[in-house]
Amino acid sequence: MPVTTLVSAELAQADQQAVLDAITTIRTKLPFLIDLSDDDRAGLVKFGPKSHLFVEKSLQTAQANAQIIPPAFDLAEFARDYALWQALQPVAMQLTQLQEFFDDTVAALGSDLYSEALAAYTYMKASGSGQGIDELKALLGQRFARKSAAPAPAPVPA
Repeated sequence: MPVTTLVSAELAQADQQAVLDAITTIRTKLPFLIDLSDDDRAGLVKFGPKSHLFVEKSLQTAQANAQIIPPAFDLAEFARDYALWQALQPVAMQLTQLQEFFDDTVAALGSDLYSEALAAYTYMKASGSGQGIDELKALLGQRFARKSAAPAPAPVPA
């Protein structure tokens, strides 16, 4: 029973630590990142691709006509927010791609593991008699045990 392996690699402890340290560095360099609750996230005004041009032109127009913007409106904060959003876009793109690679690798690795476990279990079932692993095979076999169907309800007398 050949098993196709999608991921074949090792992660040295030093490399794992280096990756964790790099993530810590990212978090340190982006101390303004926030964690919104589901309710907070749902209450946000949506800013999608169609809104980008509107925001950019609104900022440019407001800056060019600052005399008509009330002093209570923080135009400098508007400009800082837009500059931060622009600076984060290439980072977001790289993180999105990295997350996709990471998720695909973990999914493929999980598939490899389960396929390998199924093959090993099949071999143990076929050749494991008299090898002292009967209890282990029974334990592994519980993964495939079917739950018995609930008995049909008794008819209600009319």
